[in-house]
Amino acid sequence: MIQVRPANERGRTDWGWLDSRHTFSFGEYRDPAHMGFRSLRVINDDRVSAGSGFGTHGHSDMEILSYVLEGALAHQDSSGGGGVIRPGEIQLMRAGTGVTHSEFNDSDSEPVHFLQIWILPDTPGLAPTYGQLAFDREAAAGSLVLLASRDGRDGSLEVHQDVDLWTTRLGAGETRELTLRPGRHAWIHVARGSVSVNGIVLGEGDGAAVSQEERLLLLGRQPVEVLAFDLA
Repeated sequence: MIQVRPANERGRTDWGWLDSRHTFSFGEYRDPAHMGFRSLRVINDDRVSAGSGFGTHGHSDMEILSYVLEGALAHQDSSGGGGVIRPGEIQLMRAGTGVTHSEFNDSDSEPVHFLQIWILPDTPGLAPTYGQLAFDREAAAGSLVLLASRDGRDGSLEVHQDVDLWTTRLGAGETRELTLRPGRHAWIHVARGSVSVNGIVLGEGDGAAVSQEERLLLLGRQPVEVLAFDLA
């Protein structure tokens, strides 16, 4: 069973310097029908103007990932974590017992486009921590690349939840296959481009909740970048 979450039905926050689309209920966008999927709680598709960003604010008990599509994002947090991430990199901030942080566009002339992802941890009260991973974008153009996992295998970021986060890029006509173990679920997010998943067409910004499927066949309809969450 595959249930599509169309991009044009997402919530939106527009503060001038920020244009954010919310796959799930977030902030002032209240949507009881879309509170997340399994342990996946937030996917925000954020575009931040040059020289702008999110001032210092706090979170707790959440695994927060940032995935940059265009531009550069500067991060600082109270755990001592900090860095600039660009396309081909992903960042983890474990909020745990509580952390304050800021995120700003690292450019004074170009916008930044990134995905903010929140995953509910399997254990509350963890020590805050920071991680940053540069992954092989060329490998992602030929296969699924693991970005985050519970066990940190294959050099992926370690998250405290039973989830594997994959990324891949496909050209028109190219295919990838993701096999799910019995009882597993998946969420597909199209970062840009267009793909079909088991014959169901998804466009940029679309998401899809997957249950009771053993095999997902992704077929690029045009150049496309996809995130796939394999969830308990």
